[in-house]
Amino acid sequence: MDIRKAVLIFAGTVCVGLGVLGMFLPLLPTTVFLLLAAYCYSRSSSRFHNWLLTNRWCGKYIKNYHEGRGMTAGHKFRTILLLWASIGLSIWLLDGRFWVTLLLIAIAAGVTGHLLWIKTSQSESSALSPDEPAKI
Repeated sequence: MDIRKAVLIFAGTVCVGLGVLGMFLPLLPTTVFLLLAAYCYSRSSSRFHNWLLTNRWCGKYIKNYHEGRGMTAGHKFRTILLLWASIGLSIWLLDGRFWVTLLLIAIAAGVTGHLLWIKTSQSESSALSPDEPAKI
């Protein structure tokens, strides 16, 4: 294995780790790191790239974002709700630090705007595969 492939695999793995952390930490972006990991893996290892795109936790998420299918309204709602709950808890724990509170609110507003800007798909099935019939 050449050094470039090793570096890209390492960088992709670090990005996957940061993306997973971003699922639980409100200020760490998930999508950016997972897309970067997909790029690194696509340039270095078809095995890792395939694993990432077929992963049950984030594979469909990456494919939908990359292919422009968007997110369902329910997924957006849950994401925004969790974001603001996390930010609210952080603000409460800060106990009145004005500038940090203002910064957290600005970040949450920016992330909310980004989430609302992403295309909203009609149903879970249309967001996951355009070839599958809708499940009623």
